[in-house]
Amino acid sequence: MIKLLGMIRLARATNRENRIRVSATNQGVPVRDTESTVSPVVEAWATYRTTSAEDWPARRLVRAKGENRVSVVLPARNEESTVGAIVSTIREHLMDRVPLVDELIVVDSRSTDRTAQVARAAGAEVVSQDAMTRGLPRLTGKGDALWAGLAAAEGDVVAFVDADLREFRPHFVTGLIGPLLTDPSVDFVKGFYHRPLVRATGVETDGGGRVTELMARPLLNLFWPELAGFVQPLAGEYAGRREVLEQVPFVSGYGVETAMLIDLLELVGLDALAQVDLGERKHRHQDTEALGRMSAQIMLTAWNRLQRRGWAAPGTAPAALLTQFRRGGSETLPNLEREIVVNDVSIEERPPLAQLRHRVPRRRVAA
Repeated sequence: MIKLLGMIRLARATNRENRIRVSATNQGVPVRDTESTVSPVVEAWATYRTTSAEDWPARRLVRAKGENRVSVVLPARNEESTVGAIVSTIREHLMDRVPLVDELIVVDSRSTDRTAQVARAAGAEVVSQDAMTRGLPRLTGKGDALWAGLAAAEGDVVAFVDADLREFRPHFVTGLIGPLLTDPSVDFVKGFYHRPLVRATGVETDGGGRVTELMARPLLNLFWPELAGFVQPLAGEYAGRREVLEQVPFVSGYGVETAMLIDLLELVGLDALAQVDLGERKHRHQDTEALGRMSAQIMLTAWNRLQRRGWAAPGTAPAALLTQFRRGGSETLPNLEREIVVNDVSIEERPPLAQLRHRVPRRRVAA
């Protein structure tokens, strides 16, 4: 703690990112000799606030949790092929064998398959996204399902896990909640991992984080450089203290993870955030067109936060229609040999749960 605070003070005093000096002139124009360095803030934080899932065995955490209750929430939309195995693993290893997780909730996000039935049969309590948000404006997307899950959960520590993971292991939960149960100065923990991308020509070990590397990381480094130390800012596995999570809004679409990091940075500060290495994550990958829509929503989310800071023109809103081109299709245009596809990528936000607690059902309604 002391070392981190000292490094942060040093970083702020030395302009953080680069050391720049004039070393020569070229035809009378100063030449800048730039020696790029890692921000002392990022380096100190990453060293101090990064752990591995192996550091947090379940039985140690049972002893450490004391009176804290732990909830695990899985937002799920049409995940019948994977949700059952995840629920069964958590129930067997972290509820039946070791009494670490007190509550296991699957939020059915308007599934049209058997997600709810499979999850319930595996041992989860299943709640409906729409039932938990009844009487509030109807929103779509993952962020609203997460908000509904937080509203349904009763734990002091709440962990969120995506429902499309394959080869799921208990350390995905223990790694996330370990720092929270053992260190009261930690309010939020983000997971990171290797994300192999399987192609017809082979496997890219870390090829799965395309939106992270092409959109989210450059964006955060540009405007919120304190967050540059997060290996996977868009990871869907994270955990936090209920009292903190209830104070931040949830963006309805794919910008939810970006917004949460930015808002938590401003709410509790960098030192209250941590990350944990979860090893390897295997899940379903989306096509490039879908990744474009995700990136657009992340950009809109960042714009919204920049406006709140006064860094973007107030009272203006960027276009929320994304034009893409698709080869083939029934409406291919002459000369283009492509179909124009337009998607609404606008985002909405569910206000902090603490502001709407009086309007959320006290009794959960099963899906």
